[in-house]
Amino acid sequence: MTAEEPNRPDSSENHERPKEKHRGPVVLRRGRRDEPTTTDQRLLDSRGPSDWVHTDPWRVLRIQAEFVEGFGALAELPRATTVFGSARTPREHPEYALGRELGAALARAGFAVITGGGPGTMEAVNRGCSEAGGLSVGLGIELPFEQGLNPWVDLGVNFRYFFARKTMFIKYAQSFICLPGGFGTLDELFEALTLVQTKKVTKFPVIMFGTEYWRGLYDWIRGTALAGGKVGDRDLALLHLTDDVDEAVELVRDAYRAWEDTH
Repeated sequence: MTAEEPNRPDSSENHERPKEKHRGPVVLRRGRRDEPTTTDQRLLDSRGPSDWVHTDPWRVLRIQAEFVEGFGALAELPRATTVFGSARTPREHPEYALGRELGAALARAGFAVITGGGPGTMEAVNRGCSEAGGLSVGLGIELPFEQGLNPWVDLGVNFRYFFARKTMFIKYAQSFICLPGGFGTLDELFEALTLVQTKKVTKFPVIMFGTEYWRGLYDWIRGTALAGGKVGDRDLALLHLTDDVDEAVELVRDAYRAWEDTH
């Protein structure tokens, strides 16, 4: 026995079973048994430090709660399209008008829109959808700076964790449209492509709306990633590049018909 390993059993198979304490599914032995209180005692006693609310086990419950709240709020959502774009787009910018037009067109085609719920292009899409009588959904995220849901969101859910929020973007939509945006839009674009490529989701078109903005990235994927054998022709075919609202809506319609055929 060493100083680093106090009270360890010897190598004999006949050593005495150590005393133990149970804390739910957890078994505590030897020095770990020293906790003087029970779990429900600590639950009901409001005194003491509050550091426990920042521990990983407690975070697991928060994560679970976010999934439960998201699933509950969105479970009865009608057919929907997730639309992403920059939070930095000013209202007087042509991309704002374009987002508003796209949101309205999707609403008239019978689709709810799901955005990140923030300002800029997201607000434009929510606004166009809401003004056209559609269901405008915003999934917000806690950020270091104040943002909040834009005023055109009809159904909103705020999240702490990006991965819980991302699940909702994919799970409750049958198509995905990316308007010009930054790192967040790029993140969602490539996550959607990866999920479709690996068949985690099916019949899910990814539309890059704005050829002038997206052409350089599309050409890089084709000329570098595809040419270098890092992606295949089928992978490139997952991307649709357009400037036309009607074409985008038709792609969404076609995808939903294909989704219905498999469900």
